Amino acid sequence: MFHSICKTLLHSRNRYTVTAHDPSMVVPSILRYFSIDADNRHSFTLSYLTETCGLSPKSALSASKIVQFKSSEQPDSVLSSFQKFGFSKIHISEMIRKFPKMLCCHPEKTIFPKLEFLLSRGASTPELVKIFTANPWILASSLENQLVHTLDILIELFKSEDKAIEAMKQNPRVLCTRPEARLLPNIKTLRENGVPESYILWLISKHWQCIGAIPVKFEKIVEEVKEMGFSPLKSHFVEAIVVLIRVSKSKRDGRVEVYKRWGWSDKDINITFKKFPKCMTYSEDNIRATMDFYVNKLGLESSVIVNCPTLLGYSLKKRLIPRGTVLQFLSSKGLVKLDSRITDMFICSEWRFLEKYVKCHVEAPHLIKLYDHKLNLSDTRKPGKHDE
Repeated sequence: MFHSICKTLLHSRNRYTVTAHDPSMVVPSILRYFSIDADNRHSFTLSYLTETCGLSPKSALSASKIVQFKSSEQPDSVLSSFQKFGFSKIHISEMIRKFPKMLCCHPEKTIFPKLEFLLSRGASTPELVKIFTANPWILASSLENQLVHTLDILIELFKSEDKAIEAMKQNPRVLCTRPEARLLPNIKTLRENGVPESYILWLISKHWQCIGAIPVKFEKIVEEVKEMGFSPLKSHFVEAIVVLIRVSKSKRDGRVEVYKRWGWSDKDINITFKKFPKCMTYSEDNIRATMDFYVNKLGLESSVIVNCPTLLGYSLKKRLIPRGTVLQFLSSKGLVKLDSRITDMFICSEWRFLEKYVKCHVEAPHLIKLYDHKLNLSDTRKPGKHDE
């Protein structure tokens, strides 16, 4: 059979005339045939990925190691399917870059059912685009055994279909892993440690990367957080879990060293972390710049930050420097004192800041001009996480 195939292929390419008794010539020739065919497929695939799909040469080369095409018929059907649902070329290109195998999906069997399912469960077209662009791996999941099953479990957890769908839209990666593999074991661990259901649901809604961690790792981190003295009944318990999962130990150690350079002891750092776990999520450069502002620019003691660590969470450009400029002006006029009580100036809302520290002074016009100049961007006046 093999010899017959070889002979047919060779004759069809008009390269050699061989006999059934001359196999020594067949193998090199057929290998050359398949090699040429593979080269053609690879060349076509690269061209298609760059010219039609919009991938960069580097991304196209990487994707071509995973998928190969002889013609554009199959990938064209995939592109057309997503375009019908409002996906732009940029969105599709990003999806292909992340998950090249999507170009091999069958539109009627694999793509349309998943898109239509999510639309039927409340996802809008823009949300659909956002979900799949960020997580094209959903296409590799089973509709019934994965997507429908996961959403049913979320509905059971949230006791509300609307809340479950909202959680799914905020964290579409939840659809890429079976709940029994990570989600449910980690929920069990939290419940066994007395964590309130509201905090568990917060993790599911806001931090799927954490609640979806490998169970062995998750359980170890929960124990670590308990050993630090966090109470499972407080929100800081789950916030600390998020930090320890997202920030590697080496990065945390580096940030600890930065805090120590500002005179903090291990006890100070532990107190700060228990009050404000996010203090370990900021980069070393960010910590240095923020501490420099409070200590060197304003002359505050670094212990002031230990007592009120949320001060570390404000933007230098959008809040600290503009308000600090007003503070320094008022201090130069003897209108305020630079002591620990002045931290209220940075914590209070925009409205309260203007009323209490700007508009109440005769120098208000000058202060407002000074403040607006430092704000730089007009949209920085919009309420942020500390402005409610």
